[in-house]
Amino acid sequence: MTTATVSQGNAFGLPPALKVAQDAIQFPEVQQMLRKQSGYGLGVFMPHRQVEQTGEFQPLADQFVQVESGLAVSLQATDEVAGRPDRFLPVGWFWRSVSSTASAVCKMVSDAGRGSAGPCVKHKMPEGN
Repeated sequence: MTTATVSQGNAFGLPPALKVAQDAIQFPEVQQMLRKQSGYGLGVFMPHRQVEQTGEFQPLADQFVQVESGLAVSLQATDEVAGRPDRFLPVGWFWRSVSSTASAVCKMVSDAGRGSAGPCVKHKMPEGN
């Protein structure tokens, strides 16, 4: 089953901006961009959040970024994350205004001092791993 066939008809109740995103994956120009991105190890995703009380999908607001830390995803203030390239590795981008902006990041830990030539960053894992 392809992504295109999985997304067909699964956009019930989405806000208009996210419905547009779900529908767009079917467009030939989006498929062409996806093929080109795949050559660089990139893909397509839909920046979003859920309303905590209802679970409803909403577009991801500019002031938030999705953060994966210890295998859990949360939303954090964009300006708090943007100034910390030593701690957060961008893994998703969105075009905002005039440039690309990280919309999803992974929290990293340094592995410096373990005999490597330079700092080795690793994904932050849950405590005890």
